[in-house]
Amino acid sequence: MERMSSCADSPYGLLLRALSLIPITHYVMGIVSVLLVTLYNFLEFHIVQDLVSGFRGQRVDLTFNSCSQLYHEVVSKCTLLHGRYMSTPWLSSPHLQTTFLRFFGRPPVFNYRREILNTGDGGIVALDWLARHDVMENEDTGNDEVHQDADTPVVVVIPGLTSDSDSVYIKHLTFYMAKRGWNVVVSNHRGLGDVPLTSDFFYNGGWTEDLRKVVKHIRSRSPDVPLFVVGTSLGANMMVKYLGEDGKDILIDGAAAVCCPWDLLLCNRFIMRNPVQRFYDKALGAGLKRYAMKHQDFFTRLSDWDGIEKARNVREFDTSATCRVGKFDTADIYYRESSCVNYVGRIKVPLLCISALDDPVCTKEALIWDECRVNKNVILATTQHGGHLGYFDGMDAKGVWWVRAVDEFLTVLGSSKLIKRQNKLPDYLRVRPQKSLTNKDQYVGLVKKTDNQVHLDKIPNINKTSVEEQGSETVSTVDSIIFFQKRIMDQF
Repeated sequence: MERMSSCADSPYGLLLRALSLIPITHYVMGIVSVLLVTLYNFLEFHIVQDLVSGFRGQRVDLTFNSCSQLYHEVVSKCTLLHGRYMSTPWLSSPHLQTTFLRFFGRPPVFNYRREILNTGDGGIVALDWLARHDVMENEDTGNDEVHQDADTPVVVVIPGLTSDSDSVYIKHLTFYMAKRGWNVVVSNHRGLGDVPLTSDFFYNGGWTEDLRKVVKHIRSRSPDVPLFVVGTSLGANMMVKYLGEDGKDILIDGAAAVCCPWDLLLCNRFIMRNPVQRFYDKALGAGLKRYAMKHQDFFTRLSDWDGIEKARNVREFDTSATCRVGKFDTADIYYRESSCVNYVGRIKVPLLCISALDDPVCTKEALIWDECRVNKNVILATTQHGGHLGYFDGMDAKGVWWVRAVDEFLTVLGSSKLIKRQNKLPDYLRVRPQKSLTNKDQYVGLVKKTDNQVHLDKIPNINKTSVEEQGSETVSTVDSIIFFQKRIMDQF
């Protein structure tokens, strides 16, 4: 009896008796709390930090050479780059920002005007133009030909991996800049934009010849007009590499790189580290496989088609396709040789680089901190949040911060004495830089693509109709949720 009593009165027995008296609902609440905290950290939410800061956002950090004329003449006058970025409260995670952009970014509605450029090696690229009269009401040229004002500065846009002129973030950029008065042209990569692969080569992260030929083509038609280039994601890597390769012989007047990977090898290893990053790795790999499926005859003939079908991520696709077509011995060699970080020191034109430190695709470990402190022509603007090309702000998430920041930078740059072109910016581009993050154009409607498959025998006369006319009414919250859920289901 004494032994049984001693067992019952043991510390462990008393602890078990105490635990049994706690209501089961308290256990459930505790487990849910632990799961929520784990999910909060796993998905890198920052709503609590935003709440503590009074939803003021975080300052944009600038890295540059203290003697940089670019900073003193241009960037010092850019209000957005000296302000704060506050992400949309209900998108307070880099993963929400990135996936919202992909699935439900609500792109504006407009029509491009298409031009086909022969690259000289049997290949073709589609140049999709957008001008001010294409997006302003009651302004129409009355035809579908490419129309370019001889006095209007031109902005060339380079999309990211498997992206084209119909990608959501590209349409946000082109619409905003065209409405501000720029002549904007999207240089689609080979095989994208509903254009076939007509040569024995397709683009890769280090391929700069097509961009070089596009720039020469535009410059030959407009020798005195300011010409700028904006590269996004992998397109930014290609653009920066091109700037470094051409150095003093470059034909453009300035550039902006948004969410650039900088070091392809580092970024590839980054997206293979943990389950969240591997999700992006698989998603990007799936996009590359869809690209290969569109051009199956090409890839069956020139690459390892069985390897492409079995590829589960970007590296496996690059090993089976990119390395074989591009004549790289291994994927690591391809990543090292194609990384633009090796060319930053040779850049001779003004370059603004925008990156988010929480970018889930392009790691902050690859950012060019030291290179920017050495090269006076390069300014690095980093934000604490923003995701990969997301940067939605405002309660309605209709504004994209980096789009306005790039426009402001190029506007101030185009009016500065750093630009040597004799033509000055038109009056409608001499608008004072925006001072309020809430001063945004209202993007409207949802996009419905039309079937616009391009055939070789119709290439000379192409009008790119990218959307059907939509009403300008705001989409209801219920419809938005249903649309978003459908877009997610379509991915599986």
